[in-house]
Amino acid sequence: MSAEARLKEKNLTLPKPTSPMANYVGAVRTGNLLFVSGHGPVRDGKATSQGKVGKDLTVEQGYQVAREVGLSLLATVRANLGSLDKVRRVVKVLGMVNSAEGFGDQPKVINGFSDLMVEVFGEAIGKHARSAVGMGGLPVNIPVEIEMVLEVE
Repeated sequence: MSAEARLKEKNLTLPKPTSPMANYVGAVRTGNLLFVSGHGPVRDGKATSQGKVGKDLTVEQGYQVAREVGLSLLATVRANLGSLDKVRRVVKVLGMVNSAEGFGDQPKVINGFSDLMVEVFGEAIGKHARSAVGMGGLPVNIPVEIEMVLEVE
């Protein structure tokens, strides 16, 4: 089943692609790779979630934010490629978590994104190499920022 068909089947709606918050673009394609800039939980230029995971948000709330960020990333991918069906592989992901001091469950938070990629693309395309790291802060105090590299047709 195609990624676009999976979105419909699972009743997942992609948001309007976000505009960059500074002097950069949402994605750059070189050859068969698409490098997608870091995205956070932002809609219409405003953060939909803020705070540190492990202090202001639970792991479960962080997981949901990472899933929301994944939908935003997919919106940017679709805007750049015309269809998610042009994705051949989710290659590499960097998940950054705005973490409270001593918080160590960043991988559990970023699983919200990773689980979504497998849900949308299936195991063969959606499983990816990944880093999940803790940060002392992220722009406008968002709890999660994620960037990714895709192989595309």
